[in-house]
Amino acid sequence: MTSLRAGDLGVLLTSGSLVVALTIWAWDGDRGDTVVIRAAGQVVETASLAQARTFAVDGPLGTTHIEIEPGRARIARDPSPRQLCVKQGWLTQSGQAALCLPNQVSLEIRGRTTAYDTLGY
Repeated sequence: MTSLRAGDLGVLLTSGSLVVALTIWAWDGDRGDTVVIRAAGQVVETASLAQARTFAVDGPLGTTHIEIEPGRARIARDPSPRQLCVKQGWLTQSGQAALCLPNQVSLEIRGRTTAYDTLGY
């Protein structure tokens, strides 16, 4: 069984610190500054994430309620049966979206850059 030398320990600590720093840098995306709300594929509202607001957007199943607080937005209530868009919770990063497909309402966060250039489902 071999033991670690001082140089080995230095390399391990340096590489471990580098991995942690790169992980933090890579996962920390751009914070969004605007929200785009769509109904039936058409933009209904583009609003700033700087101040608190609420919106009610009508869709084929009923009204979707959207909440905006400084720096974040979410779909608070929706008449869709599975509530998947409500379960998305608060969105903060540029490129994030919540889609209420049965009610044809969506919420997208936009900023200077996005974390990815396309989504595939």
